[in-house]
Amino acid sequence: MPSDVQTSYSKRAEEYTTLFGSMESVHPSDVQLVTAWAGQIDGPILDAGCGPGHWTGYLAEKGHDSRGVDHVRAFIAHAREVHPGVPFDVGSIDVLPDAPGSLGGVLAWYSLIHHKPATIARPLGEFARVLRPGGGLLLGFFTGPAVEPFEHAVVGAYRWPPEVLAEEVRRAGFEVVEIHTRTGAAPKPRPHGAILARLRVTGR
Repeated sequence: MPSDVQTSYSKRAEEYTTLFGSMESVHPSDVQLVTAWAGQIDGPILDAGCGPGHWTGYLAEKGHDSRGVDHVRAFIAHAREVHPGVPFDVGSIDVLPDAPGSLGGVLAWYSLIHHKPATIARPLGEFARVLRPGGGLLLGFFTGPAVEPFEHAVVGAYRWPPEVLAEEVRRAGFEVVEIHTRTGAAPKPRPHGAILARLRVTGR
């Protein structure tokens, strides 16, 4: 993850947490999608780029063995305080500490949006490494007609056509199971996407 992304989020961590750091700020369709996905996961779930930790805490409340990791220390401090007993670590999704094949699922909910197209294979490769064969991946991202940068509220990010990002996921060793899209409500309608995938089983 570029240092400018870490610095920008660190400076605005309190503001970001106030606006987006609870499940009350999450769209109902997203809650339904993530809940259904997690219900099919067998094994520990990593919330990769967990931010303030609300998704990690939500998954833990639903009975899942969930852990969060984020490179912004202020987010992790908040997550540990609000969700005691749920494990959170400071770290990069580009270099995960997990052993190969040790996880059942990886949730990367808008945590890849700041990766440039040339570097997005790095976290996807890490997700493939730490997941067991058949393990599940769920990505949330912003969609657009082309791979293009845009001015995100915190720091520059990228939009992806769903099928283009899906091809990156396939290239990393996954089978794409479903692709979902929706458009946010006014006054700032913003197209959203989600990709559900599973790690290919060798020999299939």
